[in-house]
Amino acid sequence: MNDQPLSGRLALVTGASRGIGAATAEALGAAGAHVILTARTAGALEEVEDRIHAAGGSATIAPLDLIENDSIARLATAIGGRWQALDILVLNAATLGSLTPVPAIDGKEFARVMTLNLIAQQALIAAFDPLLRASDRGRVIGLTSSVATQPRAYWGAYAASKAALETLLLSYGEEMRNISALRVAILDPGGTATRMRARAFPGEDQSTLKPPSAVAERIMAMLAEDFETGARVTIPNPTV
Repeated sequence: MNDQPLSGRLALVTGASRGIGAATAEALGAAGAHVILTARTAGALEEVEDRIHAAGGSATIAPLDLIENDSIARLATAIGGRWQALDILVLNAATLGSLTPVPAIDGKEFARVMTLNLIAQQALIAAFDPLLRASDRGRVIGLTSSVATQPRAYWGAYAASKAALETLLLSYGEEMRNISALRVAILDPGGTATRMRARAFPGEDQSTLKPPSAVAERIMAMLAEDFETGARVTIPNPTV
């Protein structure tokens, strides 16, 4: 069995400085992919990069704010100038915003949530579409949440952004179905011990939740087993 099944492949992971993004980047690196890590915090990205290198993998960091000016276009230009194809795109970066009743949602904060969780994701797809289609096995996995399909009180802003993201990603998958080898899937990680989860549920015992590495393992299994465009994978919560 090849212990580096992604050798020679290029992967891009957003929100890769911690949590699910960092764990996924490390798993991709261990599988042989060269991983490009993006997030706002350079120091945290360097720590993830160091761990990938220490494990024998290779990575490149690209600190940037996805909603800042033309940062995504600049990133795509830089990557396209060095590589001919992008094989794996993991859309993990997101912001929670405030949990509040719909009538009380602050317009400016709502705009920021939608800008990062939806508009920036479309910009990433648009910018990397040529490189993804240039791959003989391009795969896009977008991280979502159960609230996208099961509305929950006070989660309206975040839920709306994720519901829209799912529709956007799966529409892209359908557009690519008959003209490209590219496939698109949605992954709902379920309850996971992350900083965002701690903010949403401040009194929760995170030791009862799955670690980010468990989500990374599921992403790697999706890539190994492959999936059909339109797949929506949900990781069940641990039974206590």
